[in-house]
Amino acid sequence: MSLSRTWKVLRKDLALGPRSPFFLYAIFLPVVMTLIFQVAFGSLFNPKPRLGIVDEGESQITASVRDMEGIKLTLLNDAAELKKQVEANDLDAGLILPPAFDTSVRAGEKPELQFFIGGESYASNRIILEVTAIDLVREIEGGSAPVEVKVESFGKAGLPISVRLVPIIVFYALVIAGIFVPGSSLVEEKEQGTLMAMLVTPVKTPEVLVAKWTMGTLFASVMAIVALALNSALGANWLEVIAVVVVAAALSTTIGLLVGVVSKDSTVLFGIVKGSGIFLFAPTIFYIFPDWPQWIAKLFPLYWILEPIWVVSINSGSISSVRTELLIAVAITVGLVPIVALLAKRMQAQMASAS
Repeated sequence: MSLSRTWKVLRKDLALGPRSPFFLYAIFLPVVMTLIFQVAFGSLFNPKPRLGIVDEGESQITASVRDMEGIKLTLLNDAAELKKQVEANDLDAGLILPPAFDTSVRAGEKPELQFFIGGESYASNRIILEVTAIDLVREIEGGSAPVEVKVESFGKAGLPISVRLVPIIVFYALVIAGIFVPGSSLVEEKEQGTLMAMLVTPVKTPEVLVAKWTMGTLFASVMAIVALALNSALGANWLEVIAVVVVAAALSTTIGLLVGVVSKDSTVLFGIVKGSGIFLFAPTIFYIFPDWPQWIAKLFPLYWILEPIWVVSINSGSISSVRTELLIAVAITVGLVPIVALLAKRMQAQMASAS
């Protein structure tokens, strides 16, 4: 295999790549998805703090909260239902006001104030509601807070949904740039006859595949990093993030080459990608719903590249903590290489017989 011939093919692909709709789609998709998710779930329009109150004695606190425009109030009659809604993240916090609470406060007593916090609520909302509760108690008493506020946090502290959607954006960046771009490029050359024309020259099939793999890996790496940067998920250890992204891009591009050599035309290409879409997409669901059994996600190949990105970028973990996942991703990539090579020989034989 000649590096000079490979470089010539790569230069040709890089020059023609921007003309492909998939190339442009891969560039704009992370930006559009980030904008949509941030507007729908993120910090561009943070929801009002949601407070639920079970008032067993017509407290002044309830009336005061009702008059506040910055807090969304929900009144409930049952403490168990209040706790259930806080646990389900339907409420950011819950407050139980016992009978004669105001009277006890004014008498200088220290009644227990039950205050429940949702683990997945925004930290800013939790602070607002906690401080508001204390201030309202001071208002009743007329001085410093005479109560002991009992704060209970339900569930593990979770990440906002906008953060848990980042793997989906990164997934599409890897799939479009890593699978669609090199795969469609290969299929397009087969359909137009340019691939066969190249192969009658000194250029060899492995050189064509290596050139397209290099293009896909570079492009997928760049777009995945852009997707993380747009969502403020590169973190402080950005060099390690880049390293795991390159491994992820290498695997996704190898899958793209596999799809490209198998597909005889664009119809077959779209059919394969459409048919395998759920299989490829499945691991991302487990980041949206972290309570699901996580071992199921490990059954899907793209889990082994999404998990290192999640740990190193979102959770600011070290690359050593995902060594096993990265080794498995590399093993899958290496294992696919002989399969791609074998199918590429069959593809070349079919093109030769057809001509």
